[in-house]
Amino acid sequence: MVDDQAKALTFYTEVLGFVLKMDMPMGQYRWLTVAQSHDPNGMGLLLEPNAHPAAQTFQQKMFADRIPLASFLVDDIQSEVARMHSLGVAFVEQPTVMGPVSVAMFDDTCGNYIQLIQKL
Repeated sequence: MVDDQAKALTFYTEVLGFVLKMDMPMGQYRWLTVAQSHDPNGMGLLLEPNAHPAAQTFQQKMFADRIPLASFLVDDIQSEVARMHSLGVAFVEQPTVMGPVSVAMFDDTCGNYIQLIQKL
């Protein structure tokens, strides 16, 4: 869920490197999906508007409790964090080793925390 679809599309494509998969008007909102750049016809990530009051409450509580709403696997977490930091991404958790993985968490600017994970 995102609180602003246009802002989310910009962040997920220009910062995270996804590509637009589908953008279909649906009344006041859009059916808006992005996909991995190396597999644009593969699985899509829906940037769903949080327009329903229950969705807003859920998203706000998850954010307040610092619970990520998505996790993305990366090959090199240190270089990805450095790249994203140079683009102005606000990390709330720097890469931290947790058993067999290293994790970092950032604000997607659209109401969510997102986690990066690297297998060690």
